[in-house]
Amino acid sequence: MLLSSTVSALWLATLAWGAVQAEAEEDAVKSIGLRTHSLVQPYLDSDMQSRWYDFGGDTIIRTDQYIRLTSDKPSQAGWLFSKVPLTATNWEIEVEFKIHGKNQLYGDGFAMWITKERGRQGPVFGNADNFEGLGVFFDTYKNNRPGVVFPYVMAMVGDGKTSYDKDSDGKATEFAGCSARGIRHASVPTKFRLTYFQDKYLKLELQYKSENEWTLCFETNEPPAIPQVAYLGFSAETGELSDNHDIISVNAKNLYTTQPTGRPTPGSSKGKKSSSGSKKEGGSWTWFFVKIFLVGIAATGAYVGYTAWRANNNKRSHRF
Repeated sequence: MLLSSTVSALWLATLAWGAVQAEAEEDAVKSIGLRTHSLVQPYLDSDMQSRWYDFGGDTIIRTDQYIRLTSDKPSQAGWLFSKVPLTATNWEIEVEFKIHGKNQLYGDGFAMWITKERGRQGPVFGNADNFEGLGVFFDTYKNNRPGVVFPYVMAMVGDGKTSYDKDSDGKATEFAGCSARGIRHASVPTKFRLTYFQDKYLKLELQYKSENEWTLCFETNEPPAIPQVAYLGFSAETGELSDNHDIISVNAKNLYTTQPTGRPTPGSSKGKKSSSGSKKEGGSWTWFFVKIFLVGIAATGAYVGYTAWRANNNKRSHRF
């Protein structure tokens, strides 16, 4: 009985310490906005140019609404790429976008890029094939992936030599991905948030079910290597089928930690929802009470352990 109480006390102390560590790691991550890679309305300056982005192909910009990479017309391709490389070692990119159209059959999708090359139109969602870096594809048309629900969101790590196989929807070169049924014509603003810590962490979250409700698409503690000189970009493509692919806003941040940590943000299993609300104040008081709780647990565990040891010794002495 006493041994069971001791184990329970130690177990509670372990759980409490784990919770404190997770909170401390989350609080340790800070951010600074990257104006050079962010985009908000009206997108263009007085000369009808963007200071930080180039665009081309069939891209259309409505300064009060969106940057439309492709219109709902067949055989279109458009792109949008940063003029300067993304030099931050750790970063977070949150993008509001919209996929919509008037047809029951639609395609093909759009992509986000962190690549060594920039502004090269091609067959991979409007961008060039054999890229070097990271591509995240929002694929709305299913070619040949049995058992997979579309739209499908997937990441591919390009080495500059490997091609994206459109016929199999990139199955052979998929780094990670998830199905996202309902991301097209969603009833709430659709967003994605990609978080990257060099050599430590990569996570993609999606918002399309409810506002301020983030659904985990994938995460890994073994992220791919990003080229030292890499540009942020977006592209889209239509074929015989078509859709509007709009970028509404881009919010890029440089991330850094105030203390060493192996895991910059708390993890979650695939499909878990997370909140993006602001953090509550009073962290110092929380730490104060948690420390008191931990000391109490430790003292209780020590006392119970000592009592059990003394009782056991008394039993042995009575035998003789």
